[in-house]
Parts: sequence; C-alpha cells; structure tokens
Amino acid sequence: MSEHLFLPLAMAAVTVASLHSLAPDHWMPIAALARAQGWSTGRTARVTLGCGLGHVTTSVALGLLAVLFGVEVFSTFGARLEKVAGLLLIAFGIGYGVWGLKRAASHLHGHHHHHYDHVHEPQQATPWTLFLVYAADPCVAILPLMLAAAPLGWFALLGLVVIYEVATIATMVGLVMPARSAANTVVRGRWVLRYGDAAAGAFIALVGVTVAMLGW
Repeated sequence: MSEHLFLPLAMAAVTVASLHSLAPDHWMPIAALARAQGWSTGRTARVTLGCGLGHVTTSVALGLLAVLFGVEVFSTFGARLEKVAGLLLIAFGIGYGVWGLKRAASHLHGHHHHHYDHVHEPQQATPWTLFLVYAADPCVAILPLMLAAAPLGWFALLGLVVIYEVATIATMVGLVMPARSAANTVVRGRWVLRYGDAAAGAFIALVGVTVAMLGW
C-alpha cells in the first residue's frame, strides 16, 4: 500500500518543484549576475546549485518542523517568508546596482581602485549574498507533500525530499544556463564591462518588483 502511495507523491513532488522553479525569481537573477560578472559555465552551475540547495533546504526544514509539531504555524511562517522574497530581491538588486554605478564612475574618471580586485570584494561576496536571499525564500508547497509522506515512514519522507530537491535544482540549472548563454550572445559591447553590474542590479530589482506585485 505504501509503495502505491509513494509513487503519486513522488510524481507530485517532481511536478510541483519543476513548476515552482519556473518563476523568474528562481533563475533570472542568477543568469543576470553570471552575465554581468562573466562567470564561467562551471561557476554559474555551482552558484545555481548552491542557491537551489539553500532555497529547498529551508523549505524542507519547515516541512520537518511541520511534521513534528503541526503544519499550521510553520505554513503561516513560510508563507510570510515567501511574501518578502520580492523585497529581498529588490534590496539586493538596488544595493548591487549602486555598487555597480560607483564602480563604473571610478573607471570613467580614471580612479580605479585596486581593492575592487580583492577576493573579498562584492564580486566574490555576491554569490553568498544571493545564497542567503534564496535561503530566506522557502517553498511552502512542499509542506503538504511531506505531511502526506510522513505516515509512510522516514525513509519514504527522505526519498520525497531528495526527489523534490533534485527536481528543483535541475529545473533552476536548466533555465539559468541557456539564459546565461543567451545573455552572453545578445548583451554585448564595451558598455557591459563598465555598466554591466549596474544593469544587472536594476534587472534583479525589477524581477523583485514583479514578484512582489504578482505574489509569486
């Protein structure tokens, strides 16, 4: 009986995870930063993987707490976190865009400071900041799936979690990589080297506004 119930739950997990990850805030910000900072294919994939893990792991943690203590409180908490996801992207985009404008101005006036090349500067810190933004945006859609799988035992619950994580991350990577390639092809020119970071910040903030308005 449990095997027959697990299969539709697994199919539902793949479907929900894939559809949820189609939302623009799951892949557009990463693709924009990858283009602005000239990330390699490998680094883009690693950053996407890390952001996906942060996003889903927070969701799974809420799900486990819901299984142990009841779904209502943690579902409400997760829903509130989802509502601020757009605001987090807006703040991140504005902050990164302002830094990009300052960096462009320093180059324009011939006052390039070598500390921009240090590994602890925003180019290196940005992936970690983006990871925190994604980690703070859980997907509460996994909560009912985990509650449905709980009676099947911890092994089935763990299997469902793995399936959901793999489907989410695979969808994110599958969207980020071609978006990055398309941006590299379409968005070209010397202006990208100077204003690419500022443009990426503005684009990410715009995605955040869209998410906040539509309630994704």
